[in-house]
Amino acid sequence: MSYLYIALTILLTVYGQVVIKWQAQLAGPLPAGILDKLFFLLRLTCNPWVLSGLAAAFLAALAWMAAMTRLPLSHAYPFVSFSFVLVLISSAVFFHEPLTWPKLVGMACIVAGIVIGSQG
Repeated sequence: MSYLYIALTILLTVYGQVVIKWQAQLAGPLPAGILDKLFFLLRLTCNPWVLSGLAAAFLAALAWMAAMTRLPLSHAYPFVSFSFVLVLISSAVFFHEPLTWPKLVGMACIVAGIVIGSQG
């Protein structure tokens, strides 16, 4: 059950990042003026999709707290790095962002770090 909480933390975090990026991209560039920026961000925050991303972040925090009742932090935390891998893949799939060799090597290092870090 502990690893289910970690998986929920990761998946909800990735969902929130992808949805917020999607909606921010649809909203267009951030305006130049300070008040315009504030109103732009407030309008974006009222977007139901963005609200779902923020709710996902809250639910991810709850899942993380549940995981922390069962696992040592030093064991559980490296798994959260999977969110970097999933966000990188999601950004390529959904936003057509390039998967460059440096990104792929970095992703491999993250996965290797998770494998090594989870052993001890």
